[in-house]
Amino acid sequence: MPILEFLNPDSVVSSLRVRDKKHGLQELAAQAARRLDGLSERDIFETLLQRERLGSTGIGDGVAIPHGKLSQLDRLFGLVARLEKPVDFDALDGQPVDVAFLLLAPESAGADHLKALAQVARLLREPGMLERIRSARDATALYALLVHGPATQAA
Repeated sequence: MPILEFLNPDSVVSSLRVRDKKHGLQELAAQAARRLDGLSERDIFETLLQRERLGSTGIGDGVAIPHGKLSQLDRLFGLVARLEKPVDFDALDGQPVDVAFLLLAPESAGADHLKALAQVARLLREPGMLERIRSARDATALYALLVHGPATQAA
């Protein structure tokens, strides 16, 4: 059973170049807009900014999970990116972020949105998972790790 059903192979960016938090959110929005028909980069970016105004989505250990709901979306969508260089994200622990997991949900998602956020957070907190994410050789290896879990890395 896939760990993250809302992630697909095209939604993994193994090296994203960003200058700071705002630019990171812009780049994540741009990456998502390229993969989601009918959604504008601006709408996605504004949704992410609104959520960040409530408090940072930098959860600690170099990880951020920017997220939001969009009325135009009809399914959960995930995108993961390793940042080329860590950036200040106003994270809870003060550490710069180098792994960002974008999660977008339909307005009607209700509890599914929260379950997906919890699922991502649980996965990223598995012992050794962040080290494996940071050392994955490319987007294909990173996707396999996130979708199938660490068992695929043992072979």
